[in-house]
Amino acid sequence: MSGYAKEKDANAIRREGYRRAVDLLHKSCGSAGFVASPAKRHNYNRVWARDTGVIGLAALLKGDEDLVEGCKRSLFTLAKNRGPHGEIPSNVDPETGRVSFGGTTGRVDADLWFVILVGEYWRHTGDDGFLERMLEPLEEIRFLLGAWEFNNRGLLYVPPTGDWADEYLQSGYVLYDQLLYLQALRVFCRVHEHRHSGPDHRLEEKTVRLKHLIQANYWFEEGEESCDDIYHEVLYAKGKKAAPQQGGSFWLPFFSPTGYGYRFDSLANALTSLLGVSQSGRNEAVFSHVREKVLGEGPALLPAFHPVITPKDEEWEDLKVTFSYKFKNEPNEYHNGGRWPMVTGFYAAALAQAGDMSSAESFAEGIHWANRTPIDGQEWSFPEFLHGEKGTAGGTAPLAWSAAGAIIAEKAIEGKPVFAIGAPERKIL
Repeated sequence: MSGYAKEKDANAIRREGYRRAVDLLHKSCGSAGFVASPAKRHNYNRVWARDTGVIGLAALLKGDEDLVEGCKRSLFTLAKNRGPHGEIPSNVDPETGRVSFGGTTGRVDADLWFVILVGEYWRHTGDDGFLERMLEPLEEIRFLLGAWEFNNRGLLYVPPTGDWADEYLQSGYVLYDQLLYLQALRVFCRVHEHRHSGPDHRLEEKTVRLKHLIQANYWFEEGEESCDDIYHEVLYAKGKKAAPQQGGSFWLPFFSPTGYGYRFDSLANALTSLLGVSQSGRNEAVFSHVREKVLGEGPALLPAFHPVITPKDEEWEDLKVTFSYKFKNEPNEYHNGGRWPMVTGFYAAALAQAGDMSSAESFAEGIHWANRTPIDGQEWSFPEFLHGEKGTAGGTAPLAWSAAGAIIAEKAIEGKPVFAIGAPERKIL
């Protein structure tokens, strides 16, 4: 990535970057909760469910009273505007009251992030009064998520454009969404146990089952025999045969009735580690893949997906027509190879949780370098992403979850678990 020079005093940059990130979260926190950006641009000055989930995790890790209260206001805004079946809005405009549940399809991860943040906020504050007010939306969402399994076999089915990668080519049984579903089920389990002084055994079994399904179906291991948790044996066998080079390298991004996807999903691979799905051997394989295949020159900053889809690839024609207002996924931009501070924040946290502090700190430096990237001559623009090769700022700025990525990384390095509910043991190397 051009334009990158190693700072002599990386610690000073990290301190300033962290301070500015916290400040941006405060600027993004209003009476209705967190908006995706304080800038009056497009539809980003709204309370978004998925942005609220990420920003909320950072706010709770920071522990600032005003930011923690912002989590609560965001969750109330989303709950108040939910749909008739428990659908959490994709976003709510606090000024006009306009509610959106997505574009041509709804957003599966809106409900998932909502449940996760409800659980994390309650775990952080111990506010049982808040939890009581959230019980009705939680029950509605739990039923709705079960319906979204469609065939009652444990995995959510995600339509095209149905989650955060809403202008990218993946759908079906998307790994990222299954991981969030697993964490949402853990929240449901914890809430039930708290309210009823004992576990819901069927719900606990469902949660364990989902973890096994993820472990069995999204990782190809050489010589691995079939097991009871394979979702569709013929599809699995064909997928494994079609991409033998992916065996044992990283978690695959999705599969659908037509086959598997094979690009590296950085956020999903980070979440497998953070949520305790990936065992240590697989973690090391992912970390090695990132070092050897994904990272380029310059700062340690991850693309959303890798490798880039180019006009020479057969997926290009489909990618060109997958957008809402205008095409954003030129090579090395947006989801198509753009490098994201938010995504990198979760990956840095995964490294820290695995005990690799040196690498985690390198990625934290990369996040701050990205957030410092100037726009119109002004530093600390907190862009949505950087161009994968040029390192120039892209997307909306300033973006609150780019700031959240910095806070998540730094707090994980300090030793705090990103997800307090069901957090795996932290390793010390």
